[in-house]
Amino acid sequence: MAEPAGARGPVLDVLTAFLRLGCTSFGGPVAHLGYFRADLVQRRGWLDEAGFADIVALCQFLPGPASSQTAMAIGMLRAGLPGGLAAWASFTLPSAVLMTGFAYGVSLVGDVAHAAWLHGLKIVAVAVVAQAVWGMGRTLCPDRLRASMAVGAAIMALAVPSAAGQVGAIAVGGVIGWLALPAPAVPPGGLLQFGVRRRAGVVALAVFFALLAGLPLLVAAGGGHALALLDRFFRAGALVFGGGHVVLPLLQQAVVPPGWIGPDAFLAGYGAAQALPGPLFSFAAYLGAAMGPAPSGLAGATLCLVAIYLPSFLLLVGVLPFWDALRRRAAVQSALLGVNATVVGLLLAALYTPVWTSAITGRADFAIGLAAFLALAVWQLPPWLVVLLGGVAAAALGWLHAA
Repeated sequence: MAEPAGARGPVLDVLTAFLRLGCTSFGGPVAHLGYFRADLVQRRGWLDEAGFADIVALCQFLPGPASSQTAMAIGMLRAGLPGGLAAWASFTLPSAVLMTGFAYGVSLVGDVAHAAWLHGLKIVAVAVVAQAVWGMGRTLCPDRLRASMAVGAAIMALAVPSAAGQVGAIAVGGVIGWLALPAPAVPPGGLLQFGVRRRAGVVALAVFFALLAGLPLLVAAGGGHALALLDRFFRAGALVFGGGHVVLPLLQQAVVPPGWIGPDAFLAGYGAAQALPGPLFSFAAYLGAAMGPAPSGLAGATLCLVAIYLPSFLLLVGVLPFWDALRRRAAVQSALLGVNATVVGLLLAALYTPVWTSAITGRADFAIGLAAFLALAVWQLPPWLVVLLGGVAAAALGWLHAA
């Protein structure tokens, strides 16, 4: 049974909930948000639709992996700083452990990017995102203005397919909400309490900027290969907007030209990452484990994984205490109504590309997608079961076509 939105709970609850999501959330960052909404908003009631959209909007503004940052923020909402760490660890480690193991056996596994069962997982992601867009749209776009804002945000995101388009759409939505939408009557219990003190936020921001500016200087002064890895992966996590596939060019430039890993091994790891649940940033664990120079193996995987996620955690800890106070103001609440409507539009744009365009290639794919949507939205089957059935269905069709 769902709890009152915003209720606190033990860290173990966060750990088990996100471990389950980390093992079953296929389809990339947009699909991850759909899984989060289905499990944490609808099933567990840890927060309401508006609070979830607020967190997603904030994480879209910040650099780093939006879905992982959303997980951390919900973990902090549930159980403070320990909850944020537990959410990150349990959501990330399943794919990170598998990617590290793949690095040890990379020569034994071929390219899985075109496997039929993997294609089925992408099809299920279409249904997950479609359900999230439909459900959030009904709650967050209840009138003509906000529905129009959502469609406008989708058009803007498709016309400007970059982080600039997403951030610009959110900013425009906030301005329209501030000017045209009345502030909602939000009861005190409906406000988000992340359990992070302002002093901790200031310290986290100071550490973030100190590392961003100081690590290159230490590397230039002869800090060694481990420090160079920390610098390059920290910078990739700190300066990329949109996360996921957007970070891949930065990682490629960071590790392939210096000869730390070959281009074939890089592409093999990228293909394997597409087959796994959880965040694509776990690809950093593969790179750290597969590199030639030490530290490599388990030590390299740990170093690179922590380095690429550290900026996200520091930024969240730094921003959330002030965000909680800021969003209490009437003007900000009006702006957030507009921002939430644009978030629905951004998810709608992402439903088309990359989710739909990479998954639905024919009538059979569309049929599987419709069945998955029916199973999720009408029959309310758990997402992990729908993921399993979608992969089996696509694999069976692939076997029939090959026979």
